[in-house]
Amino acid sequence: MRLLVTLFLGLIARLGLAQTLEQFISHPIESNFASSGDGKNIAWVINDHGKRNVMIKIGSELPKLFTDYQMDDGQEINQLVFSPNGTKLVFVRGGTANPANLTEGTEQAIYFKDISSKSPASKIAQGNSPLFYPDGLKILFAKGNQIYESGLDINTSPKQLFIARGSNRNPKFSPSGNDILFTSERGDHNFIGIYSTVTKKIRWVAPDVSEDDSPVWSPEGKLIAFIRKAGTKIREVKNFQNGEKFSIWVADADALTAKMVWKSPGEDGGFAQAREKPLAWASSNRLLFYSEQNGWNHIYSMNPDGSDVKDITPGEGEVENFALDATGQNIYFDGNREDIDRRHIWKSSVSTGNPTSISSGDGIEMLPAFGGTSFYCFRSTTNSSKVLVKIDETKKIFPVNAIKSTTFSKEYFVKPEQVTFQAADGTTLHGQLFIDRKISGKRAGIVYMHGGPHRQMLLGFHYSDYYNNAYAFNQYMASLGYAVVSVNYRDGIGYGKDFRLAKNQGPRGASEYLDVVAAAKFLQLLPEVDKNKIGLWGGSYGGYLTAMGLSRNPDIFKAGVDLHGVHDWSFDAHDATNGWGITKSEEDLALKSSPNADLSKWTAPVLLIHGDDDRNVMFQQTTDLATKLREKNVPVELLILPDEVHGFLRYESWSRVFKAAQDFFDRKLK
Repeated sequence: MRLLVTLFLGLIARLGLAQTLEQFISHPIESNFASSGDGKNIAWVINDHGKRNVMIKIGSELPKLFTDYQMDDGQEINQLVFSPNGTKLVFVRGGTANPANLTEGTEQAIYFKDISSKSPASKIAQGNSPLFYPDGLKILFAKGNQIYESGLDINTSPKQLFIARGSNRNPKFSPSGNDILFTSERGDHNFIGIYSTVTKKIRWVAPDVSEDDSPVWSPEGKLIAFIRKAGTKIREVKNFQNGEKFSIWVADADALTAKMVWKSPGEDGGFAQAREKPLAWASSNRLLFYSEQNGWNHIYSMNPDGSDVKDITPGEGEVENFALDATGQNIYFDGNREDIDRRHIWKSSVSTGNPTSISSGDGIEMLPAFGGTSFYCFRSTTNSSKVLVKIDETKKIFPVNAIKSTTFSKEYFVKPEQVTFQAADGTTLHGQLFIDRKISGKRAGIVYMHGGPHRQMLLGFHYSDYYNNAYAFNQYMASLGYAVVSVNYRDGIGYGKDFRLAKNQGPRGASEYLDVVAAAKFLQLLPEVDKNKIGLWGGSYGGYLTAMGLSRNPDIFKAGVDLHGVHDWSFDAHDATNGWGITKSEEDLALKSSPNADLSKWTAPVLLIHGDDDRNVMFQQTTDLATKLREKNVPVELLILPDEVHGFLRYESWSRVFKAAQDFFDRKLK
């Protein structure tokens, strides 16, 4: 009888009588893995209902909370670092944003705690990017574009390590521990510097008019490799979408002379190097770097003299992250090789390549890392968010943390369907269709566009917190009887360099808008969808495309939810519009490629959502559009989040956003 009751209650829940937004978005998200040198102790961050804390696993003990922050205050935790002996942990908490309106204000600070201590973590100093000295008694850290050092005693006053012009960052100890390698940004050029802890002097490595960056020590500490790109010319306007040429140089750490050992055959820099480790020197004495020269972002390996260059991640598919194993002979990397709309882990030889699969199937495995000789990564599925897992020699996957949310309900999720369709110009597009086919009758359709545009939505929970939440909302709307298609439009990642660098995109023609229309027409052809009830939503670049749909095609799109979107590309401001390198001669085209150019056609209702501390897209983009639409008597609804940033930091903010969006679509489309 108890079994029958359980099955009956489960059936009622599955029929849609118990779904709440909380059951979809209250998934804990794990991130920021760190390990002691021997791998015995590991730590990571868990975000549960906006309460961010450090988790730790000491030896064979069960995982436990290392901190006890109980507020959804929007204060992020990251940059976890163990001391060399693995008995201490430092981390960074907070920032300049204050989305919870804490009256005492906020700060970004470095905290320290002995892993055996039961006391709360102690604040060492304001700053970020902590790095332990080899003896584990002091740390280096960054503050105000300078490098400082501090003891671990809260009564110790931090002191600036040295005084030097520029923005000095990314310190790295030499293998001997006597020298500190760092990058000094000087505006139109960068220098690579070496600070001696013995002589207390700075030496500059082959100073040039170039932008030198990402320096790494050789295993024995006698050589330094770094990436060099051209400096900025007078009146040069950088376009983040374009690639640029780069070269790899190797310098003598004593003589301070350097020579180029490799040069990119094309404009393969920029996007390829936008990673945590754009250059690495393996203990097996091979240099590893990223390049897009063959049309996909891959990892290349070569000898330090530039000989024997090999693509060690060949084939169609992007590579995003990698980790070297303890021997330095192999890398473990994540990417969409052989599974274009997911991420899996592969292993490859540093010297010969020949990738072999470590994970596969319907899961998404990402962000590889090692704890000693043990291999870890993060994993999500279609109905479970990103969690830390361990993969053993037999390729079995074991979740590390057993703590589960009491409100998240994975049984309500549908399996997203992998779909493809074509734009009017013949471009093939990938997407994910969210539809609960157990719900009968016609339903409204919604097109979702990600932001970026350097993003790719996947067939499961994403590796980004922002898109974890977007994925959950799409699932929630499907459970309420909508059909949602998430379109991976041109300009995005995952489908090769040519797709990402599509012609006439954004402010230079808005070619990706063809893909939004194609997604809507795909929905209209589904027998379950009412073709006269199509809406759309998205954030940032997706907000831009939402506004484009409402302004250009009122015949198709009947309602839209626009989160912090760009509405006027010709607006010369220090935000998303500024990064495209628009020149004066392109301003007219930029306006024509914007929603603001077609406001005369806009009739459908819109919900505009924006946090007014947005550092990516200026709040004025929404101020401007809302005012102009109100002057035209277009139905405008607003949800303004005081002091929230671009990627909403609070769980409460996401909950408010999605409740408002659901209510809006229910009123305008159902």
